[in-house]
Amino acid sequence: MAEKRRPSLSESFDREFERFVLAESPGLLRSAYLLCGDRGHAEDLLQTALLRTLRRWDAIAGSRRAYASAVLVNLCRDRRRNLKRRPVETDAGEALHQAGCDEGARLADREWIAGAVRELPQVQREVLACRYLLDLSVAETAAALKLPEGTVKSYRTRALAALRVLLSADPAGRHTGEGGGSR
Repeated sequence: MAEKRRPSLSESFDREFERFVLAESPGLLRSAYLLCGDRGHAEDLLQTALLRTLRRWDAIAGSRRAYASAVLVNLCRDRRRNLKRRPVETDAGEALHQAGCDEGARLADREWIAGAVRELPQVQREVLACRYLLDLSVAETAAALKLPEGTVKSYRTRALAALRVLLSADPAGRHTGEGGGSR
């Protein structure tokens, strides 16, 4: 009969971090995409954020999810600053939509919504990403973005009001009415 061995601290740590990655990666990836607008870059930013979170895992005080979110937001800010020196990327979703492809239409709709979000000020996008994509509380969002809780609430309210206006027109530019569209 074999003796059951206890997992080492390293194995226990590995499993804990693996559970964290599995639970939090989808939301972090959605937030990264919303903040940077490119799936490939979002995946790269997520990997970097997870690596930085892993390096500080034991030293993180408070919510590890909020810490990883803050790292991701900062990486997105750094990327945005660096992109000012690069040419604008083309929109593949719009090209497919113009070709009459159903998948292209879905991509174009998604891009239309993401485009409306990208018209918001960066800090409002960050608040929306933390609150709705990562499902962070107001307090966790405030900690991740280093803002007062009241400011987080204010930015969220302003962002949602602006999105209602921006999305009241359909992707073809036709106004769909006051207070929201048919989508």
